[in-house]
Amino acid sequence: MSFIDELQKLPPLREIITEHKLSAQKKFGQNFILDLNLTRRIARTAKPLNECPIIEIGPGPGGLTRALFLEGATNVIAIEKDPRCLEALKSLQDVVGDRLRLIEGDALEIDYNQICPGPKKIVANLPYNISTPLLINWLKHMDSFLSLTLLFQKEVATRITAKPHTKEYGRLSILSQLLSNPTLAFDIAPTAFVPAPKVISTLVHFVTRKESPESSLVDILENLTSAAFNQRRKMLRGSLKLVHPDIIKILDDLNIDPVLRAENLSPDDFLNIAKVLQLLR
Repeated sequence: MSFIDELQKLPPLREIITEHKLSAQKKFGQNFILDLNLTRRIARTAKPLNECPIIEIGPGPGGLTRALFLEGATNVIAIEKDPRCLEALKSLQDVVGDRLRLIEGDALEIDYNQICPGPKKIVANLPYNISTPLLINWLKHMDSFLSLTLLFQKEVATRITAKPHTKEYGRLSILSQLLSNPTLAFDIAPTAFVPAPKVISTLVHFVTRKESPESSLVDILENLTSAAFNQRRKMLRGSLKLVHPDIIKILDDLNIDPVLRAENLSPDDFLNIAKVLQLLR
């Protein structure tokens, strides 16, 4: 009998939750998905799953973890901060053996290249309270990943893929689009989660770009976009004056009107400004 057959014989997730007293805790940002058809759909978005290790953040009772194996994963590294969930995942580990590695730790503090050198993918139902800092950290090291397949609040997903001249467009849009190719996969209703959040969720799939800014440019882009959008109603000549004393000349040389606002510039415009700032360091 294959381990896939054994997987399908595991107790329902609701029984796992009851047995291990896995009431969702707010401090961990837990909202579990128990519908295996839905978790398998999430897993399929990241296919192929057998070409590299898959890192999952916050597996909870293991719904998405099971789905990853059922959809073809052969090497899953699950990072979980809640020791109750780690105990609950051991029955799954008994079935799949060393195909599943459990790590107790904080996803914000993990060195992903240390735990998994070489190509890898992340697939996760993220804790919403830390989803944005996690994403920015991964984007800064996007050359380490083949893809990211992540669940966010719909509002955050909209910001990630927003275009210039919209109110949703901002720092997260620019960093996401310069460092990866993000696409919206599908929405998930609150009723699919236990407990149900108050917002719709959206799955976003990020693929590594063939050409992306080098790490030194990413640091400049972070500072540049932070300055630009912290005062987004100001003209660029005002919001960026602390970035460089000759910012107006820099903008003029790039044929960017200094009276424009941050939301009027494309991601490539910000990248071009960052390249000039790098040369002037």
